[in-house]
Amino acid sequence: MIGNYCCLVIVLGVASLVTAEVAAQTTSPVEAARAAAEEAKGKSTVKPAAPARLTPASDWTPPRTSWGDPDIQGIFTNKYEASTPLERPNAFEGRKLDDIEDVELREILAERQKQAIDRLPFLSGDPEGRIGPPHHWREMFDITGGSRPWLVIDPPDGRIPPLVDGAEQSIAARQAARGASRRGRGPADSYEDRSLYDRCISRGLPGSMMPTIYGNSYQIIQTAGYVVINYEMVHETRIIPLDGRPHLGATIRPHMGDARGRWEGNTLVVETTNFRDDLVYRNANPETLKIVERFTRTSPDRVEWSLTVEDQTTWTRPWTFSMPLTIDNNEPVFEYGCHEGNYALANILSAARAEEEKGGEDAAKK
Repeated sequence: MIGNYCCLVIVLGVASLVTAEVAAQTTSPVEAARAAAEEAKGKSTVKPAAPARLTPASDWTPPRTSWGDPDIQGIFTNKYEASTPLERPNAFEGRKLDDIEDVELREILAERQKQAIDRLPFLSGDPEGRIGPPHHWREMFDITGGSRPWLVIDPPDGRIPPLVDGAEQSIAARQAARGASRRGRGPADSYEDRSLYDRCISRGLPGSMMPTIYGNSYQIIQTAGYVVINYEMVHETRIIPLDGRPHLGATIRPHMGDARGRWEGNTLVVETTNFRDDLVYRNANPETLKIVERFTRTSPDRVEWSLTVEDQTTWTRPWTFSMPLTIDNNEPVFEYGCHEGNYALANILSAARAEEEKGGEDAAKK
């Protein structure tokens, strides 16, 4: 699932990769990664973002489009939140987001960045035998610009609510039904056994908006009556109408659900329903799940994005998480030619065949 974008990244990253390989001859892989990260940071023209506050400054007025809607357009990244946990970590038991001062947050982010580097796998030379893409593919060296210690803002304890009675059984039944169509097959007997993400089709919602190892750019475009969001990873696009039209019929289920938007003051509110069972968020019930997003311009270079999950058949109450999207024109949306360069899928299937062949040879020897 590397795609043409990663080929571009390889070209851009040749110099830093060579530097890291030379350094690795005399230093440990972790030390080489740290050195490369510091070198990359020193050459960067973009400063890490300052921590974002959950409420906008009272003396700042958001801009407007020529037709009068709040202007939330721009090229964004959320890579600064790449290591921010969704739920409140146990180390913060009994504390709320407002209890964390900026100085403590900076210390937390610095430690997370150190841990991210320490966990970094290498193509070769890792003493723990891990393998993975070269470090220059990974957007993990700017997480000191993160905005908060965790993302869930409601409930106030920062934890996802418990499941309702019977939800586990319902989830298991849906998973069994999905597996019935491929019963008797292994996890890589066919391309249909792999996820829609592996197959370069979709990351779903909110998956397409969540930070990942690379490709964390987005572009929001507005017209009179529509908002469009273009995602770099997998190169998906959501078209959100604002004209009050009803949702699609229950039998029509797009990969990212069916979105309808409206303005509430300076906030764009987007309600999405009609989810697919093979892409539904956190095993929710696709028949009853509703996701409500809110996009609010809080400063010249920030849009606060929050997402409320509503499904009374899965959780005991709705819950919400939030993160900032940072405007950064230095991080344009590259073409993500995933289908054209999806060597990962072919390699997954060929590796499974190789394992089967080896297993047959081993059995014959016995």
